[in-house]
Amino acid sequence: MNYLAHLLLAGSDPELRLGGILGDFVKGVLPGALPAGLARGVALHRGIDVFADSHPAFQASRERVTRERRRYAGIMVDMFYDHLLAANWSQWCRQPLDRFAAEAYGLLGERPEQLPERLAGIVPAMREHDWLCSYREMRSISVALDRISVYRLRQPNNLGGGGAELEADYAGFAADFAAFFPDALGFAKRWIAANPAPPLRG
Repeated sequence: MNYLAHLLLAGSDPELRLGGILGDFVKGVLPGALPAGLARGVALHRGIDVFADSHPAFQASRERVTRERRRYAGIMVDMFYDHLLAANWSQWCRQPLDRFAAEAYGLLGERPEQLPERLAGIVPAMREHDWLCSYREMRSISVALDRISVYRLRQPNNLGGGGAELEADYAGFAADFAAFFPDALGFAKRWIAANPAPPLRG
């Protein structure tokens, strides 16, 4: 899952939301200095990713990616699903997307000292170009994949141009997402209920 999906699946808890974003930037054993609420959000993020990777609809979407880009199918499907979520936002969330996105940018801006350096470096661009709302447009997904191809992947790759694959099989990816996302929402709610926030220390 990508940023928008993780934010929504985290529910209304700001700690879970922020931790959900941090999950893409914190790898391996969780740092001991990470506040408990954020660590819980990162753990939820990781649980959602494991759930997604094992879900038949998500696996079907990965198989839709052409062989030449199959190595990057996980990245591509994460981005495609953020588009499908944003494009049909009112089906999944009562709060308007622009307001939801503004709250997310505000949350990231309030606690810069708790953000990994790489995340802190992209927050200004994320806010300025309104990445979360821009995912409604397929062109923005193409631009994001091209950017990942150039700036995030260290080895030569053919991820660039991968956005065209969403357009080529839009109905198929949309059907997979419609089958997957209700289950993802259910998983996240169960995880949050089973892993309550630690009590506040007096």
